[in-house]
Amino acid sequence: MTSTRPLPPDTYTVGIDFGSESGRAVVVRTRDGHTLAEAVTPYRHLVMDQALPDGTPLGREWALQHPQDYLDVLQQAVPEALKLSGVQPGEVVGVGIDFTACTVLPTLADGTPLCFLPDLAARPHAWVKLWKHHAAQPQADRINAVAAERGEPWLARYGNRVSSEWLFAKALQVLEEDPGIWARTERFIEAADWVVWQLTGTETRNACTAGYKAMVQDGRYPSREYFAALNPDFRDVTDLLGQTFAPLGACAGSLTAQAARWTGLPEGTPVAVANVDAHVTAPAAGVTGPGQLVAIMGTSTCHVLIGDTLADVPGMCGVVDGGIVPGAYGYEAGQSGVGDIFAWFVRHAVPAEYTAQAEREGLSVHALLEREAARQSPGQHGLIALDWWNGNRSVLVDANLSGVVVGMTLATRAPDLYRALIEATAFGTRVIVENFEANGVPVHELVIAGGLKRNRLLMQIYADVTGRPLSVLDAEQGPALGSAMHAAVAAGIYPDIHAAATAMGRVTRAAYLPVPEHVAVYDRLYAEYVTLHDYFGRGLNDVMKRLKSLAHAAGQPTPAAQVPQQVSA
Repeated sequence: MTSTRPLPPDTYTVGIDFGSESGRAVVVRTRDGHTLAEAVTPYRHLVMDQALPDGTPLGREWALQHPQDYLDVLQQAVPEALKLSGVQPGEVVGVGIDFTACTVLPTLADGTPLCFLPDLAARPHAWVKLWKHHAAQPQADRINAVAAERGEPWLARYGNRVSSEWLFAKALQVLEEDPGIWARTERFIEAADWVVWQLTGTETRNACTAGYKAMVQDGRYPSREYFAALNPDFRDVTDLLGQTFAPLGACAGSLTAQAARWTGLPEGTPVAVANVDAHVTAPAAGVTGPGQLVAIMGTSTCHVLIGDTLADVPGMCGVVDGGIVPGAYGYEAGQSGVGDIFAWFVRHAVPAEYTAQAEREGLSVHALLEREAARQSPGQHGLIALDWWNGNRSVLVDANLSGVVVGMTLATRAPDLYRALIEATAFGTRVIVENFEANGVPVHELVIAGGLKRNRLLMQIYADVTGRPLSVLDAEQGPALGSAMHAAVAAGIYPDIHAAATAMGRVTRAAYLPVPEHVAVYDRLYAEYVTLHDYFGRGLNDVMKRLKSLAHAAGQPTPAAQVPQQVSA
């Protein structure tokens, strides 16, 4: 394809990726996708899962964020990246953003977050709910049950099960647990769209998150009658959400004077419609056609796949027409915990002797464990694990599931467990791949993006477990690059994302190849994984849910009359 106008060699776009714990900005050359500079701003408030900034405690499985952290990224990371790049502000022709999803917040009609209001700052439901906020699982369970009872046709488009991570479960939780906050809510909006609103002064709703996280199919939400069946006061929830959906790559507006001061870019610079971090990464890897599954691997993993035809795939996160690229069906699946599992293990379960050794050798604990685990042959540690430390997103769609390790003995050591956890996440990805293929959506190639692609042991294990070659996104900040590409489309540099991906996409093909003798061992281990997966995940033994229920009950305040009293001598 050709561009809509001659392609000057000296135009640039800025891509901004908002992650779970930080935001990053890149300055990218439009003619070839080369990243000139990047800058990262850690969120000052990180993930609030224990208490609000004022100390107000949070319940189990809450995950909140502070909107000011997002504004800090605009005011810090963007100017820093621009300065490091040496690019003049006037040479930047567009800005694009992406976000972890579904991350949502309640606001006033002018976009003011409710948590910014002094009288609401101590109310947990006034804050941003991060994608991995799982405290809305009871609402998600009811959303699924009522949809199944009513025979709602849209349910099959989401694998027959909606997740607690998505918009309506979180919104229903606000209504039912804090009706006062719900009464003050004039907009309930994805953080991605909120940031674009702050940049442009114009409220838009992007088609990607609307389709995957708010059950919009064929341009429509589920019916008001369905929402009323969940709760009569939920009937008009879609009035808070917006009724028109902007296509990916479109221009949402342009930088306001205030946003120009924040970013150091010229007022009037075009801003692309917001996108989801995973979906925007596919074009960054040059993927705009069917059969290539892109796994964006970080704290969690999101799997996106383009298909020519529409298929109902049980346990997928959704399929949306034009959800990744125009003119094709975009499929999504995912794993709720991947990098988070490895981080948990290093933080809470690795003996001090490994930390001391890593310090002596000038390595991170992760690097030390990777090196030691890489010395093992597949199956040598005698372990098999389930990768459900943060629940299961696909294909079981159940946040109440939890982790398992089988085979530990007194001889088990930290590198053994580290390798077993990596293998468990690889087995989880294989379940997703096989589920797509079994339901008519072919997978010819795996393309890996995200920070975990730097772990060479993990990458080889994924190739061996899936039996497929792995291609690798050749950019450190894949989502930010993808956002920069959409910005180039919004600015008119390219006519569509297909053309932008051809020119700006960066990928190394077949970077890791499966080792046949490893594949044979992992086929045997995978069979054991599937047995455990179905035993604990498909209702044969609900012990995980019973344990969570007991833990939740034990975590409630104990009535004073039941507290044992000290008896004086």
